[in-house]
Amino acid sequence: MKIYRNLDEFAPLENAIVTIGTFDGVHIGHQKILKKLVNCAKELGGESVLLTFFPHPRLIINPDDEGLRLINDIEEKTHQLALAGIDHLIITPFTRDFSNQSAEEYIRNVLVNKLGTKSIILGYDHHFGKDRKGSIKDLIHFSTIFDFQVQEIPKQDIDDVAVSSTRVRESLIKGDILTANKYLGYPFELTGTVIRGDQIGRQIGFPTANIHVHETHKLIPAYGIYAVEVEVYPSVPSIESGIYHALKPENTAQGMCYIGTRPTVDGMNRKIEVNLLDFKEDLYTKTIRVKFMQFMRHDERFDSLEEMQQQIKVDEEGIRAYFKK
Repeated sequence: MKIYRNLDEFAPLENAIVTIGTFDGVHIGHQKILKKLVNCAKELGGESVLLTFFPHPRLIINPDDEGLRLINDIEEKTHQLALAGIDHLIITPFTRDFSNQSAEEYIRNVLVNKLGTKSIILGYDHHFGKDRKGSIKDLIHFSTIFDFQVQEIPKQDIDDVAVSSTRVRESLIKGDILTANKYLGYPFELTGTVIRGDQIGRQIGFPTANIHVHETHKLIPAYGIYAVEVEVYPSVPSIESGIYHALKPENTAQGMCYIGTRPTVDGMNRKIEVNLLDFKEDLYTKTIRVKFMQFMRHDERFDSLEEMQQQIKVDEEGIRAYFKK
């Protein structure tokens, strides 16, 4: 897959088969659309093109909206799109100027002149252009003028996208990792840099890697303890223009992840900490990708550090048993 970090980097193709969207989560609903896009490109002898935006359009249109929570950060999303077999991924900045184009300007400037669209695959409810007034009807109208085909994604498939997105978010908020992963089609991930903590875990025999999550708007699952698989990287993965090559982790491990405010030690701020099983390497400043496999229990307050330590031992036994299944 080739990546472009701006529309201006992309040279129009002779036979571009295009779809457009945020594709947050790249879940099973999205995967149906992506499969259709890739198969259509093969059938028409063209190349698949996916246009997405960063930052998320909601942050530009409504900057005071603090409710946006993303299932994927940009690197996680790019990785999943590459696995789907997309030929070209354009991650372009979303701006007010871009959003203020009329439907005709958007179709002419973006779809025709920038992309070279010969076929576009979009849902019946896709809206674009100034005030989101452009619709599938506009695309069909202008397709005869600009010589491209419009393929409308069936309502059922679009509904599957909406249902999948809702189920993933609701499940993560409740800590229902199994349902979230079912609708994602892969384990939910958090990616972040390991930072210095206050060493409380080390004092009670369970040293943890404290994680600073890279994406400010990333959706964080419910407070509690999780069985996780962890990949360790030497640095923060970045998405640059050019051929995409997924980084290979330098180490992998199993572990238990804690999300919460640590009420036993009167914590105030949310912490995300991972204790890796049978792993001794120093992780400070490393980047780790945490894959959530199973919810074990909710966060709770204990009467003492000793009582908390005993419960963590039980948690560890449960997580080891989970991974031995």
